[in-house]
Amino acid sequence: MTRDSKALAIVTNYGVEQDELLVPLRHLRDDGVQVDIAAVEQDDIRTLVGDKDPGETVRPTHTLGEVDAADYDLLLIPGGTINADTLRLQDEAVELVRAFSGTGRPIAAICHGTWLLAEAGVADGKRLTSYPSLRTDLTNAGAAWTDEPLVEDDSGGWPLVTSRNPGDLEAFIRGIDAALRRAVPAGGRAG
Repeated sequence: MTRDSKALAIVTNYGVEQDELLVPLRHLRDDGVQVDIAAVEQDDIRTLVGDKDPGETVRPTHTLGEVDAADYDLLLIPGGTINADTLRLQDEAVELVRAFSGTGRPIAAICHGTWLLAEAGVADGKRLTSYPSLRTDLTNAGAAWTDEPLVEDDSGGWPLVTSRNPGDLEAFIRGIDAALRRAVPAGGRAG
């Protein structure tokens, strides 16, 4: 990871799990990584805690349609049941996942955020983890699901970092850091 690294978090404007967005975001920014947040709309992002309690409100930097995957070194997909279920219906989000995996850049998804991998058709052949209720969906999409705090899979020409829930955030952040250190910089920036 370099100070020139750029990460993109993609979310909807309601229902993202607060800590699954903010803990990695703050960690990366503290390490000098530029992190943009792309949401469906430019309106505030209303996070939730445990899918039900109001969390912090966050301002997106862009909408999903305004960002170019080629500008970023890592894609972060936080969970939250409502967020993930809505996000996988957004064509721009699906295309961003395909763009990252298709160009060999890392994707980090936690909890229900892994639903987007299945929707984008990139879970096939990957070893991963998620919130337990997604096991069948991900297995049906061709993934090898396992119940571990952190699963890192570099197969298929692109790195994937996954974790199960907010309780795994410490391990998830270690996985993100490792993936960024190994990543080929987007846009040809020197690393």
